[in-house]
Amino acid sequence: MADIIVIGGGLAGCATAYYLARDGVSVTLLERHDLNTLASGSNAGSLHAQIPHDPFKRYGDDWGVRYSPTSALLARSIEMWRGLGEELGEDLEVKLRGGLLVARTEEDMRAIERKAVLERKQGLDIRLFDRSDIAREAPYVSESMIGGAFCPDEGKANPFAVTPAFARAAERLGARILRKVQVLAIESEPGGYHVITDQGSHHAKRVINAAGADAGRIAAMVGVELSEIQAIPIQVSVTERVAPMIPHLLYCASDKLTLKQNGAGSLLIGGGWEARIGPRGNPVADLENLGLNMAVAVSVVPSVAELKILRVWAAIVNGTDSWKPILGELPGRPGFFINFFPWTGFTGGPITALILAKLAQGKPVPFDLDISPFSPA
Repeated sequence: MADIIVIGGGLAGCATAYYLARDGVSVTLLERHDLNTLASGSNAGSLHAQIPHDPFKRYGDDWGVRYSPTSALLARSIEMWRGLGEELGEDLEVKLRGGLLVARTEEDMRAIERKAVLERKQGLDIRLFDRSDIAREAPYVSESMIGGAFCPDEGKANPFAVTPAFARAAERLGARILRKVQVLAIESEPGGYHVITDQGSHHAKRVINAAGADAGRIAAMVGVELSEIQAIPIQVSVTERVAPMIPHLLYCASDKLTLKQNGAGSLLIGGGWEARIGPRGNPVADLENLGLNMAVAVSVVPSVAELKILRVWAAIVNGTDSWKPILGELPGRPGFFINFFPWTGFTGGPITALILAKLAQGKPVPFDLDISPFSPA
Protein backbone atom coordinates (compact mmCIF):
# COMPACT_ATOMS: atom_id res chain seq x y z
CA MET A 1 0.00 0.00 0.00
CA ALA A 2 1.29 3.45 -0.96
CA ASP A 3 0.90 6.34 1.43
CA ILE A 4 -0.64 8.45 -1.35
CA ILE A 5 -1.95 7.81 -4.87
CA VAL A 6 -1.85 10.73 -7.31
CA ILE A 7 -4.19 10.53 -10.30
CA GLY A 8 -3.03 12.45 -13.37
CA GLY A 9 0.29 12.64 -15.19
CA GLY A 10 0.30 16.29 -16.20
CA LEU A 11 2.21 19.07 -14.49
CA ALA A 12 -0.09 19.10 -11.44
CA GLY A 13 0.24 15.37 -10.85
CA CYS A 14 3.95 14.97 -11.57
CA ALA A 15 4.89 18.01 -9.50
CA THR A 16 2.73 16.80 -6.61
CA ALA A 17 4.40 13.39 -6.80
CA TYR A 18 7.80 15.08 -6.74
CA TYR A 19 7.10 17.17 -3.64
CA LEU A 20 5.65 14.15 -1.85
CA ALA A 21 8.66 11.99 -2.73
CA ARG A 22 10.97 14.82 -1.66
CA ASP A 23 9.35 14.59 1.77
CA GLY A 24 9.94 10.84 1.89
CA VAL A 25 6.34 9.85 1.21
CA SER A 26 5.57 6.59 -0.60
CA VAL A 27 3.66 7.76 -3.69
CA THR A 28 2.20 6.07 -6.79
CA LEU A 29 1.07 8.15 -9.77
CA LEU A 30 -1.50 6.80 -12.23
CA GLU A 31 -1.82 8.27 -15.74
CA ARG A 32 -4.26 6.94 -18.33
CA HIS A 33 -2.21 8.08 -21.35
CA ASP A 34 1.44 9.09 -21.30
CA LEU A 35 2.83 11.94 -19.25
CA ASN A 36 2.36 15.54 -20.38
CA THR A 37 0.15 14.63 -23.34
CA LEU A 38 -2.84 16.88 -22.61
CA ALA A 39 -3.09 20.49 -21.35
CA SER A 40 0.27 20.52 -19.56
CA GLY A 41 2.17 19.74 -22.74
CA SER A 42 -0.14 21.50 -25.21
CA ASN A 43 -0.23 25.01 -23.78
CA ALA A 44 2.02 27.81 -25.00
CA GLY A 45 4.15 27.99 -21.86
CA SER A 46 3.08 31.42 -20.60
CA LEU A 47 3.78 32.37 -16.99
CA HIS A 48 0.93 34.68 -15.94
CA ALA A 49 0.37 36.68 -12.77
CA GLN A 50 -1.92 39.55 -13.80
CA ILE A 51 -5.68 39.24 -13.44
CA PRO A 52 -6.82 38.00 -16.90
CA HIS A 53 -8.21 41.00 -18.72
CA ASP A 54 -10.79 39.30 -20.93
CA PRO A 55 -12.92 37.89 -18.07
CA PHE A 56 -12.33 41.07 -16.05
CA LYS A 57 -13.84 43.04 -18.92
CA ARG A 58 -16.72 40.59 -19.39
CA TYR A 59 -17.62 39.92 -15.76
CA GLY A 60 -16.74 43.24 -14.13
CA ASP A 61 -14.86 44.60 -11.15
CA ASP A 62 -16.64 42.40 -8.59
CA TRP A 63 -15.38 39.33 -10.43
CA GLY A 64 -11.89 40.84 -10.32
CA VAL A 65 -12.12 41.24 -6.55
CA ARG A 66 -13.14 37.60 -6.13
CA TYR A 67 -10.44 36.38 -8.50
CA SER A 68 -7.60 38.57 -7.20
CA PRO A 69 -6.28 36.13 -4.52
CA THR A 70 -5.51 33.80 -7.43
CA SER A 71 -3.04 36.39 -8.74
CA ALA A 72 -1.20 36.31 -5.43
CA LEU A 73 -1.00 32.52 -5.71
CA LEU A 74 0.32 32.78 -9.28
CA ALA A 75 2.93 35.34 -8.24
CA ARG A 76 4.15 33.02 -5.49
CA SER A 77 4.36 30.19 -8.00
CA ILE A 78 6.45 32.33 -10.35
CA GLU A 79 8.90 32.85 -7.51
CA MET A 80 9.25 29.06 -7.41
CA TRP A 81 9.73 28.96 -11.20
CA ARG A 82 12.86 31.13 -10.82
CA GLY A 83 14.79 28.33 -9.14
CA LEU A 84 12.95 25.33 -10.53
CA GLY A 85 15.43 24.41 -13.25
CA GLU A 86 18.30 24.33 -10.78
CA GLU A 87 16.26 22.31 -8.29
CA LEU A 88 15.24 19.69 -10.86
CA GLY A 89 18.63 19.71 -12.58
CA GLU A 90 17.27 20.52 -16.04
CA ASP A 91 16.94 23.53 -18.33
CA LEU A 92 13.26 24.48 -18.33
CA GLU A 93 13.88 27.57 -20.48
CA VAL A 94 12.36 29.88 -17.88
CA LYS A 95 12.55 33.50 -19.02
CA LEU A 96 10.94 36.24 -16.94
CA ARG A 97 11.24 39.40 -18.99
CA GLY A 98 7.84 40.82 -18.13
CA GLY A 99 4.26 40.76 -19.31
CA LEU A 100 2.90 43.74 -21.23
CA LEU A 101 -0.85 44.35 -21.52
CA VAL A 102 -1.56 47.02 -24.15
CA ALA A 103 -4.71 49.07 -24.73
CA ARG A 104 -6.24 50.54 -27.85
CA THR A 105 -8.82 52.85 -26.22
CA GLU A 106 -9.23 55.14 -23.22
CA GLU A 107 -11.98 52.84 -21.96
CA ASP A 108 -9.54 49.93 -21.95
CA MET A 109 -6.98 52.05 -20.10
CA ARG A 110 -9.49 52.88 -17.37
CA ALA A 111 -10.21 49.16 -16.95
CA ILE A 112 -6.47 48.42 -16.77
CA GLU A 113 -6.07 51.08 -14.08
CA ARG A 114 -8.91 49.62 -11.99
CA LYS A 115 -7.48 46.15 -12.38
CA ALA A 116 -4.02 47.37 -11.36
CA VAL A 117 -5.42 48.54 -8.02
CA LEU A 118 -6.61 45.00 -7.25
CA GLU A 119 -3.33 43.45 -8.43
CA ARG A 120 -1.20 45.76 -6.30
CA LYS A 121 -3.27 44.86 -3.24
CA GLN A 122 -2.15 41.27 -3.85
CA GLY A 123 1.51 42.31 -3.95
CA LEU A 124 2.06 42.39 -7.71
CA ASP A 125 4.43 44.92 -9.23
CA ILE A 126 2.25 46.61 -11.86
CA ARG A 127 3.54 49.63 -13.79
CA LEU A 128 1.15 51.70 -15.86
CA PHE A 129 2.50 52.72 -19.28
CA ASP A 130 1.51 55.59 -21.52
CA ARG A 131 2.21 55.79 -25.25
CA SER A 132 5.77 57.06 -24.74
CA ASP A 133 6.55 54.19 -22.35
CA ILE A 134 5.38 51.64 -24.92
CA ALA A 135 7.43 53.33 -27.66
CA ARG A 136 10.50 53.13 -25.47
CA GLU A 137 10.08 49.66 -23.92
CA ALA A 138 8.25 47.84 -26.73
CA PRO A 139 8.92 49.60 -30.06
CA TYR A 140 7.58 46.57 -31.93
CA VAL A 141 4.03 47.40 -30.74
CA SER A 142 1.72 49.33 -33.06
CA GLU A 143 1.40 53.07 -32.58
CA SER A 144 -2.36 52.53 -32.27
CA MET A 145 -1.80 51.19 -28.76
CA ILE A 146 -2.11 54.17 -26.41
CA GLY A 147 -0.90 52.65 -23.14
CA GLY A 148 -0.97 49.58 -20.96
CA ALA A 149 0.34 47.83 -17.87
CA PHE A 150 3.66 46.07 -17.36
CA CYS A 151 4.33 43.27 -14.85
CA PRO A 152 8.08 42.53 -14.75
CA ASP A 153 7.62 39.10 -13.15
CA GLU A 154 5.79 37.40 -16.02
CA GLY A 155 7.33 35.35 -18.80
CA LYS A 156 7.50 31.84 -20.22
CA ALA A 157 8.90 28.34 -19.88
CA ASN A 158 9.05 25.26 -22.10
CA PRO A 159 5.91 23.11 -21.57
CA PHE A 160 7.58 20.14 -23.27
CA ALA A 161 10.36 20.12 -20.66
CA VAL A 162 8.71 20.88 -17.33
CA THR A 163 6.41 17.92 -16.58
CA PRO A 164 8.97 15.28 -17.69
CA ALA A 165 11.59 16.98 -15.50
CA PHE A 166 9.30 16.76 -12.46
CA ALA A 167 8.53 13.11 -13.28
CA ARG A 168 12.19 12.14 -13.59
CA ALA A 169 13.04 13.92 -10.33
CA ALA A 170 10.12 12.20 -8.57
CA GLU A 171 11.23 8.76 -9.79
CA ARG A 172 14.80 9.43 -8.64
CA LEU A 173 13.35 10.02 -5.17
CA GLY A 174 11.39 6.77 -5.23
CA ALA A 175 8.00 7.72 -6.67
CA ARG A 176 6.31 5.02 -8.73
CA ILE A 177 4.83 6.39 -11.98
CA LEU A 178 2.51 4.12 -13.98
CA ARG A 179 1.56 5.12 -17.51
CA LYS A 180 -1.38 3.93 -19.64
CA VAL A 181 -3.40 2.98 -16.57
CA GLN A 182 -7.10 3.88 -16.63
CA VAL A 183 -8.82 4.50 -13.29
CA LEU A 184 -12.21 2.76 -13.38
CA ALA A 185 -13.51 3.14 -9.83
CA ILE A 186 -12.53 4.36 -6.39
CA GLU A 187 -13.90 2.83 -3.19
CA SER A 188 -13.38 3.95 0.36
CA GLU A 189 -12.06 1.27 2.72
CA PRO A 190 -10.85 1.21 6.31
CA GLY A 191 -7.78 3.39 6.52
CA GLY A 192 -7.90 4.72 2.99
CA TYR A 193 -9.02 4.12 -0.59
CA HIS A 194 -9.13 1.24 -3.06
CA VAL A 195 -8.39 2.47 -6.59
CA ILE A 196 -9.47 0.03 -9.30
CA THR A 197 -7.86 0.32 -12.74
CA ASP A 198 -7.80 -1.63 -15.99
CA GLN A 199 -4.36 -2.87 -14.95
CA GLY A 200 -5.21 -4.00 -11.42
CA SER A 201 -5.96 -2.49 -8.03
CA HIS A 202 -4.09 -0.10 -5.77
CA HIS A 203 -4.56 0.82 -2.14
CA ALA A 204 -3.51 4.03 -0.41
CA LYS A 205 -4.19 5.96 2.74
CA ARG A 206 -4.92 9.11 0.74
CA VAL A 207 -5.65 10.10 -2.88
CA ILE A 208 -4.89 13.34 -4.73
CA ASN A 209 -7.03 14.02 -7.80
CA ALA A 210 -4.82 15.97 -10.24
CA ALA A 211 -6.60 14.81 -13.38
CA GLY A 212 -7.14 18.20 -15.01
CA ALA A 213 -10.20 18.35 -17.23
CA ASP A 214 -10.99 14.80 -16.10
CA ALA A 215 -11.00 15.79 -12.41
CA GLY A 216 -14.79 15.99 -12.30
CA ARG A 217 -15.14 12.39 -13.50
CA ILE A 218 -12.63 11.21 -10.91
CA ALA A 219 -14.38 13.10 -8.11
CA ALA A 220 -17.70 11.55 -9.13
CA MET A 221 -16.20 8.13 -8.36
CA VAL A 222 -16.30 9.06 -4.66
CA GLY A 223 -19.74 10.63 -4.95
CA VAL A 224 -18.75 14.30 -5.22
CA GLU A 225 -20.07 16.44 -8.07
CA LEU A 226 -17.74 19.18 -9.33
CA SER A 227 -19.99 20.56 -12.03
CA GLU A 228 -18.00 23.78 -12.45
CA ILE A 229 -15.09 21.95 -14.10
CA GLN A 230 -15.07 22.33 -17.87
CA ALA A 231 -12.98 21.05 -20.76
CA ILE A 232 -12.54 23.82 -23.35
CA PRO A 233 -10.90 23.34 -26.80
CA ILE A 234 -8.59 26.23 -27.70
CA GLN A 235 -5.88 26.72 -30.31
CA VAL A 236 -2.40 28.23 -30.63
CA SER A 237 -0.29 29.04 -33.71
CA VAL A 238 3.47 29.01 -34.20
CA THR A 239 5.42 30.97 -36.82
CA GLU A 240 8.66 30.37 -38.61
CA ARG A 241 11.85 31.19 -36.71
CA VAL A 242 13.00 34.80 -36.80
CA ALA A 243 15.60 36.97 -35.09
CA PRO A 244 14.71 38.20 -31.59
CA MET A 245 11.87 40.74 -31.86
CA ILE A 246 9.50 40.26 -28.89
CA PRO A 247 11.08 39.90 -25.44
CA HIS A 248 7.81 40.16 -23.49
CA LEU A 249 4.70 38.12 -22.88
CA LEU A 250 2.30 40.39 -24.77
CA TYR A 251 -1.46 40.76 -24.25
CA CYS A 252 -4.10 43.09 -25.68
CA ALA A 253 -6.88 44.53 -23.52
CA SER A 254 -9.08 45.28 -26.52
CA ASP A 255 -9.00 41.82 -28.10
CA LYS A 256 -8.07 38.26 -27.16
CA LEU A 257 -4.32 37.90 -27.69
CA THR A 258 -1.22 36.39 -26.16
CA LEU A 259 1.99 36.63 -28.14
CA LYS A 260 5.55 35.72 -27.26
CA GLN A 261 8.76 34.42 -28.83
CA ASN A 262 10.23 31.11 -27.74
CA GLY A 263 13.87 30.16 -27.39
CA ALA A 264 14.00 28.76 -30.93
CA GLY A 265 12.85 32.10 -32.39
CA SER A 266 9.26 31.19 -33.28
CA LEU A 267 6.35 33.36 -32.22
CA LEU A 268 3.54 31.65 -30.33
CA ILE A 269 0.20 33.35 -31.00
CA GLY A 270 -2.96 32.61 -29.06
CA GLY A 271 -5.20 34.23 -26.50
CA GLY A 272 -7.90 31.70 -25.73
CA TRP A 273 -9.47 31.44 -29.19
CA GLU A 274 -11.72 28.40 -29.25
CA ALA A 275 -11.04 25.40 -31.44
CA ARG A 276 -13.67 22.89 -32.60
CA ILE A 277 -14.36 19.32 -31.59
CA GLY A 278 -13.73 17.09 -34.61
CA PRO A 279 -15.75 14.06 -35.75
CA ARG A 280 -13.62 11.74 -33.62
CA GLY A 281 -14.16 13.82 -30.49
CA ASN A 282 -10.70 15.38 -30.57
CA PRO A 283 -10.00 19.14 -30.72
CA VAL A 284 -9.20 20.53 -34.18
CA ALA A 285 -8.31 24.04 -35.35
CA ASP A 286 -11.11 26.46 -36.24
CA LEU A 287 -10.03 28.33 -39.37
CA GLU A 288 -12.36 31.27 -38.82
CA ASN A 289 -10.97 31.88 -35.34
CA LEU A 290 -7.45 31.41 -36.72
CA GLY A 291 -8.05 34.30 -39.12
CA LEU A 292 -9.50 36.49 -36.38
CA ASN A 293 -6.58 35.70 -34.06
CA MET A 294 -4.03 36.57 -36.74
CA ALA A 295 -5.84 39.84 -37.53
CA VAL A 296 -5.58 40.87 -33.87
CA ALA A 297 -1.90 39.90 -33.76
CA VAL A 298 -1.10 42.00 -36.83
CA SER A 299 -3.03 44.98 -35.47
CA VAL A 300 -0.94 44.89 -32.29
CA VAL A 301 2.43 43.91 -33.82
CA PRO A 302 2.42 44.93 -37.52
CA SER A 303 5.65 43.07 -38.36
CA VAL A 304 3.88 39.76 -37.68
CA ALA A 305 2.19 40.19 -41.07
CA GLU A 306 5.48 39.28 -42.79
CA LEU A 307 5.78 35.90 -41.05
CA LYS A 308 4.61 32.47 -42.13
CA ILE A 309 2.47 30.34 -39.83
CA LEU A 310 3.97 26.86 -39.74
CA ARG A 311 1.58 25.05 -37.43
CA VAL A 312 -1.70 25.47 -35.59
CA TRP A 313 -2.61 23.06 -32.83
CA ALA A 314 -5.72 22.59 -30.75
CA ALA A 315 -5.91 21.19 -27.23
CA ILE A 316 -8.29 20.80 -24.33
CA VAL A 317 -7.70 23.17 -21.43
CA ASN A 318 -9.17 22.99 -17.95
CA GLY A 319 -11.66 25.74 -17.24
CA THR A 320 -14.19 27.08 -14.76
CA ASP A 321 -16.43 30.14 -15.00
CA SER A 322 -14.85 31.59 -11.86
CA TRP A 323 -11.29 31.01 -13.17
CA LYS A 324 -10.30 30.13 -9.60
CA PRO A 325 -8.46 26.93 -8.58
CA ILE A 326 -10.05 24.21 -6.47
CA LEU A 327 -7.57 23.03 -3.85
CA GLY A 328 -7.89 20.85 -0.79
CA GLU A 329 -9.75 17.97 0.81
CA LEU A 330 -13.19 17.18 -0.57
CA PRO A 331 -16.04 17.70 1.91
CA GLY A 332 -17.15 14.45 3.52
CA ARG A 333 -14.30 12.49 1.91
CA PRO A 334 -11.44 12.44 4.43
CA GLY A 335 -8.12 11.76 2.76
CA PHE A 336 -9.36 12.56 -0.76
CA PHE A 337 -7.86 15.79 -2.14
CA ILE A 338 -8.12 17.77 -5.36
CA ASN A 339 -5.46 19.82 -7.15
CA PHE A 340 -7.25 21.65 -9.95
CA PHE A 341 -6.11 24.95 -11.51
CA PRO A 342 -8.14 26.23 -14.48
CA TRP A 343 -6.83 28.26 -17.43
CA THR A 344 -3.46 29.28 -15.94
CA GLY A 345 -2.55 25.95 -14.37
CA PHE A 346 0.83 25.85 -16.10
CA THR A 347 1.89 28.91 -14.10
CA GLY A 348 0.29 27.69 -10.89
CA GLY A 349 1.56 24.12 -11.15
CA PRO A 350 4.55 24.35 -8.76
CA ILE A 351 2.79 26.17 -5.91
CA THR A 352 -0.41 24.13 -5.97
CA ALA A 353 1.56 20.88 -6.11
CA LEU A 354 3.57 21.92 -3.06
CA ILE A 355 0.39 22.97 -1.24
CA LEU A 356 -1.38 19.67 -1.93
CA ALA A 357 1.70 17.64 -1.00
CA LYS A 358 1.75 19.33 2.38
CA LEU A 359 -2.02 19.16 2.95
CA ALA A 360 -2.12 15.45 2.15
CA GLN A 361 0.54 14.87 4.81
CA GLY A 362 -1.39 16.88 7.38
CA LYS A 363 1.26 19.60 7.35
CA PRO A 364 0.68 23.37 7.31
CA VAL A 365 0.16 25.21 4.03
CA PRO A 366 3.58 26.52 2.88
CA PHE A 367 4.52 30.20 3.08
CA ASP A 368 1.50 30.87 5.35
CA LEU A 369 -0.68 31.15 2.24
CA ASP A 370 -4.41 31.62 2.69
CA ILE A 371 -6.02 29.02 0.45
CA SER A 372 -9.53 29.36 1.90
CA PRO A 373 -10.78 31.12 -1.29
CA PHE A 374 -9.98 27.93 -3.20
CA SER A 375 -11.60 25.38 -0.89
CA PRO A 376 -13.68 22.65 -2.58
CA ALA A 377 -16.33 23.35 0.04
